[in-house]
Amino acid sequence: MLHHVEIWVPDLDRAAASFGWLLEALGHTLFQSWSNGRSWRLGATYLVFEQSPALTAHEHDRRRPGLNHLAFHVEGRDRVEALVSEAPRHGWSLMFPDRHPYAGGEGTYAAYLENADGFEVELVALDPPAPA
Repeated sequence: MLHHVEIWVPDLDRAAASFGWLLEALGHTLFQSWSNGRSWRLGATYLVFEQSPALTAHEHDRRRPGLNHLAFHVEGRDRVEALVSEAPRHGWSLMFPDRHPYAGGEGTYAAYLENADGFEVELVALDPPAPA
């Protein structure tokens, strides 16, 4: 089982606003808070977002080696769509809108979101897609 993932961010306030909203909407709870970081927990696993003074760059590029995106299970298609509707108010934009909700292929109902710092999340519905 995964213990935790730590993600370094260029702006903690922006990360806390966008990721905090999303993680809490997915059932995570705020776990830790300190001057340079926050973490949210679900079960025994937690995600850490830290604005470290040791950062060597001030922007994230998911196309470089390292983290591309985080993917989360979501209860169903209706919940995916509710999150997509609410996401812009929390700093997220829908990626691949012309292919939504099948940007990952016809066998997966999902939304791909990107925040202002270029971090991507995938929200995957647990219920199967409607037949074509």
